[in-house]
Amino acid sequence: MSEKNREGKRTARERLAVDREKQKRAEKRRRGLIVGVTVVGVLGLAAVVGVVAANAGKDDSSDKAGPVVAPSGALGKDGLAIPVGQEGAKSTLTIWEDFRCPACKSFEQAYRSTIHELTDAGKLKVEYHLATIIDGNMGGSGSRQAANAAACAQDAGHFTPYHDVLYDQQPPETDDAFADTGELIELAGKVKGLDTPAFRACVQDGKHASWVDKSNEAFRAGGFTGTPTVLFGGKNIVQDRTMTPAKLKQMVEQAAQG
Repeated sequence: MSEKNREGKRTARERLAVDREKQKRAEKRRRGLIVGVTVVGVLGLAAVVGVVAANAGKDDSSDKAGPVVAPSGALGKDGLAIPVGQEGAKSTLTIWEDFRCPACKSFEQAYRSTIHELTDAGKLKVEYHLATIIDGNMGGSGSRQAANAAACAQDAGHFTPYHDVLYDQQPPETDDAFADTGELIELAGKVKGLDTPAFRACVQDGKHASWVDKSNEAFRAGGFTGTPTVLFGGKNIVQDRTMTPAKLKQMVEQAAQG
């Protein structure tokens, strides 16, 4: 092979090596760019998640919350429990609930008639605690607004029927319909004597909104895993797969006889 040909092949190899090195450097820069963009994206996502987590359970009106005003007759620590039933009943059911919570509605549908029967008979008293976890999980303020409206109904002496109406008319979990105070006032028309100027002002002004926030804080501080949390004798009966309305009734009636 002539020196000229060898030189030509060597030059070609060198050019190929140079090209390959350029490709490597370019690929390295491309990977670096991708990694950089990915890191920025992850950090951005983390920031968003952090904001979401930091605002869990909050709504747009929370910054405007006024003083904590408990509804009429509220009992327990910090006045966070709305009582239903006779004080002298030997059994107490403690219910943590969220008016936007589908599982809470399912519990209501299964146990409502039994609970009403037992409270009316003076055998059971119920302490309702209101939470807003769906607002935190799904966004919106419907849980908070509905809870405030229920507290307003308590002021008017109509908590139980309005409580039941809210569950009967519960929107889909992703629909923040209860954020509309007009909707909550319209539903009050289903409860005789509730739709009054005082009730409307209470709902529209968010009279008990700060109280609702405090109740939700107590729910989170309690370490509960979700709503509904229904405590009887210190145990969450929702987690008891053997529990039925009939079994609950039997337990309450046995306590009443003891």
